[in-house]
Amino acid sequence: MASRHAYNDTAPFLTQADNTEEMRDGGPVSRASDDEEESEGRGADDVEAVTGISYRRSVIIVMILFYINLLNYMDRFTVAGVLPDIENAFQIKDSDSGLVQTVFICSYMVLAPVFGYLGDRYNRKYIMCCGISFWSVVTLCSSFIPKQHFPLFLLTRGLVGVGEASYSTIAPTLIADLFVADQRSRMLSFFYFAIPVGCGLGYILGSKVTSAASGDWHWALRVTPALGLIAVLLLVIFVKEPPRGAVERRTDRPLTNTSWASDIKALLKNPSFVLSTLGFTTVAFVTGALGLWAPSYLMRARTVLCKDEQCQTPDYDDSLIFGLVTVVTGLLGVGAGVEISKRYRKVNPRADPLVCACGLLGSAPFLYLSLVFADTSLVATYVFIFIGETLLSLNWAIVADILLYVVIPTRRSTAEAMQIMVSHLLGDAGSPYLIGVISDKIRSGKPDSTLLKFRSLEYALMLCAFVGVIGGAFFLVTALFIVKDRKKAEMFSQGLLTESDSDDKIVVPKRGGSTRVPVSSVLI
Repeated sequence: MASRHAYNDTAPFLTQADNTEEMRDGGPVSRASDDEEESEGRGADDVEAVTGISYRRSVIIVMILFYINLLNYMDRFTVAGVLPDIENAFQIKDSDSGLVQTVFICSYMVLAPVFGYLGDRYNRKYIMCCGISFWSVVTLCSSFIPKQHFPLFLLTRGLVGVGEASYSTIAPTLIADLFVADQRSRMLSFFYFAIPVGCGLGYILGSKVTSAASGDWHWALRVTPALGLIAVLLLVIFVKEPPRGAVERRTDRPLTNTSWASDIKALLKNPSFVLSTLGFTTVAFVTGALGLWAPSYLMRARTVLCKDEQCQTPDYDDSLIFGLVTVVTGLLGVGAGVEISKRYRKVNPRADPLVCACGLLGSAPFLYLSLVFADTSLVATYVFIFIGETLLSLNWAIVADILLYVVIPTRRSTAEAMQIMVSHLLGDAGSPYLIGVISDKIRSGKPDSTLLKFRSLEYALMLCAFVGVIGGAFFLVTALFIVKDRKKAEMFSQGLLTESDSDDKIVVPKRGGSTRVPVSSVLI
C-alpha cells in the first residue's frame, strides 16, 4: 500500500498552499498534487489498457455525444426562435408562451432522477438510444398539432423532456470514464460547447426554416427529429460502454453500487456538490429566461425604436442575430472558462468555483445594461449582451468538471440527475413562465400599446441580473470546501476510503500502529 501522511486543508482562499515539504520524522516527501500529476501523466495506452477502448475511439465517442447534445439544445431553442409565430398561431399571452418552455423543463427535471438511477446501474448506451428515439418521434409529432389544440402542443413539448433526461444525466459520466485530469476537462469543454452553439443554431434554424417554408413554423420542428435518428445509429455503431471509474482506480477491487437512498444522503452531505448545484441553478434561471424571451424582447425594442411595423419584417431578424451572438459567445465563454481555470488552478486549488463566481458576478451588470439601453441603441444592447453571455458561459464546462471530481464514479449519474432536477426546478423550469407572468401583471389594467409591451418585458427581465449576483455568492462559498471534497472523492475512487469509514474518518498507519484522522488531513 502506498504510504500516506498528514495533509491539512488549509489552502488560503486566493493562493496556493500545497507546497511540498519534508515530513518531520524523516519520512517520504509530502506530495500535495501527485495524484493529479500522475493522472495527467497517464498515457493513452494506459487508459486503453484499463477501459479496452482506444484513444481514437474515445475521441469519436465524445464527438458523437457532442453531436447529440447539439441536437438537444437546437430542438429546445428552435421553439424560442419561432415563439412570436407560435403566439400568433395559438393566440396566447406571454404567460402561456412561457409555459411552452416550462412544461418541457418540468418533465425533464422530474425524469432526470429516474434516468440517473438507471445510468449508475445499467448499460448507458442503450438507455440513451431508447431516450433519443422517443424524443425524435415526439418532437416530430408536435409539429403536426393544429392551432386549436394548444394544450396538446404543451403535452408533446413536455414529453420531449423524456429523451433529454435520458441523455443529459448519462453522457458526462461516459466522458469521465474515458479520460482523466486535463484530458477530461478538455473533452468536457468540447462537449459543453454544444450548449451555446446548439442554442444559437436553434434560433437560426427556427428563423431560416420558417422563412424558407413561407412562414410555416411547423417545418422548423421537423429538422431535428431526422438528425436524432442519425444520432441513434451513431450510438449503436460506434459507442462502447466503458467500465465505471476504472481509469481512477489504484486497486483491482471494483467499485460497488450502494442503495439510491445512500447515494442521495451522501450527495446531500457533500458541500461542494450542493453549493455548486445551487450556483448552477442561477445560471439555469438566467439562461432559461433569456433563451426564451430575448428574441421577442429585441423585436419589441426594435419596434419601439422605429415606431412602425417595418421593424417586424425579415430585414430585421433578431432571432437570427441573437442566435449568432449566442454561438460566438458560447464558443468564447466555454473555451475561456476552461483555459482560465486550468491556468489559475496551478496557483490556487480553488480556481474552478472562483472562476464561476467571477463569471456570474461579472455578467450581471452587463445584462442589466443591455436592458436599459434597448430603447436607445440596439447596437449597445447587442454589445452588452455579447459581453454578458460570454461571462455567463464561463460556467458550463467548469461546473460539470466540479461535479465529476467531487463525486465518486458510482454516484455520478445520480449526481447529474440531482443537479438537473434542482437547477431546473428552481431555475429554468419556472423562469420563462415567471418572466411572462410578471410582464402580464405589469400590463394588467393598462391600455395596451407597443411601448407598454416592451416596458413590461424589460422590467421582468431585470430579475435575471439580480439572480446572477446570488449565483456568484454560491460559488464563492463553494470555494471554501472544494479542496477537501475533491480529496475525499479521490480516495473513494482509489479504494483508500470505504463507506464503512464513518464521520469522515479513516485509519492511517503510523509507525506500526493506527491513528484516526480526518479525510481532509490525508494525502496519498
